[in-house]
Amino acid sequence: MTQRRMHLVAYLKTGPTANHPGAWRHPEATLGDIFAPERYEHIARVLETACFDACFYADTFGLPDIHGGNFDAYLRYGGQITYLDPLMILPVMARVTKHLGLGATLSTTLMPPYHLARTLASLDMLTGGRAAWNVVTSATNLEARNFGMEQIPSKDQRYDRADEVLEACNDLWDCWQPDAFVMDRESGVFIDPAKVRYPVHEGKWFRNYGPLTIPRTPQGRPVFLQAGASDRGREFAARWAEMIFCTPHSKADTIAFYDDVKSRMDRYGRRPEDCKVLPSFAVVVGETEEIAQEKYAYLQSLIDPEAQRMLNSSLMGADLSKHRNVESFAAAKGNQGISGSIDRVMQLMDQEKIAFQDAVAKPRDLLVGTARSIADHLEDFFTSRACDGFIVWPTIFPSMLEDFSTYVVPELQRRGLFRREYAGATLRENLANP
Repeated sequence: MTQRRMHLVAYLKTGPTANHPGAWRHPEATLGDIFAPERYEHIARVLETACFDACFYADTFGLPDIHGGNFDAYLRYGGQITYLDPLMILPVMARVTKHLGLGATLSTTLMPPYHLARTLASLDMLTGGRAAWNVVTSATNLEARNFGMEQIPSKDQRYDRADEVLEACNDLWDCWQPDAFVMDRESGVFIDPAKVRYPVHEGKWFRNYGPLTIPRTPQGRPVFLQAGASDRGREFAARWAEMIFCTPHSKADTIAFYDDVKSRMDRYGRRPEDCKVLPSFAVVVGETEEIAQEKYAYLQSLIDPEAQRMLNSSLMGADLSKHRNVESFAAAKGNQGISGSIDRVMQLMDQEKIAFQDAVAKPRDLLVGTARSIADHLEDFFTSRACDGFIVWPTIFPSMLEDFSTYVVPELQRRGLFRREYAGATLRENLANP
């Protein structure tokens, strides 16, 4: 049995659509419970029963309106929309779980350090040390406008600011010593003021006044998840990230990304094992290969080609109903767009020798097969040192994650590749000891 074991994290949305723009149309997709707490309690129990390290909610702070110059297509085709604030959902999920890590997406470009530190410390305290922060710098002008800005800043400026935000947040989280609470009724001392200090951060964008009103949490700070694929994003990840969410097109692309990020960590005094690289995927599981292929064909038939372009318009930062080649797209996107999504399309064009307009209309690849053949694929990536585990995003919700947990996870456990029980009390402890 191998001593190295993979990590599993679920990508979620507070709505029925993730990266597959047609799956909400499937008869198995639940739609009537989007605003019901039971929906989120159920998936939390499913993931914890399967011993997932964590889940996190992807988020966009606005209604995407890039495609066609308005939000019509995103509403009509059921795009990736956040119908509820995940910060309201995660405590609901915490109440029915004991081990599952719980992550929120929050932006260093749009939100100040004190607000971020206070919110995440509260989540970590309430979950007993299971909070994760998907650190994003945001990538669309629509999000910037919703927070009082004219447009999103350049990528380098966003990451420079993100470095300072994390420095400032860490200063705030360190204001309280672990034993500051005395709560001695006889002496009349509730908190020892000598063990609480003002933060020291004073930088280009922020000066912390603090301290936080929240004492040191079980983890000290949340686990940092990050998805930057640009050169500047990889440098940020090497400094801060404990989990990386990536979307390369092929195994070779994944290995190249893995090796590059790990090679950058030493300059920040970090070990390669301190950061888990997790490529993302979704599955179609069948009792036989033929059944799986039939399920896959039906699922893909539910995608309207315009819905796929609409999704990529939002992810890549330009209107793909108008810009049909690389040059036109690059000139139009400005500071917008997620580098990982753009890279994946470019890799697809190069490796499959297809045109840009065909690549942006092509749905993302899914892993299709039996539990055994899917486990074979995951084992190959993992043992080839292409990754440290995987992020699983749903197509049909909740049945795809249920199928993965019921059929694929036991196969991975049988091979000694994945845990059968949790070893730690906090998310960071479970990442260190899978």
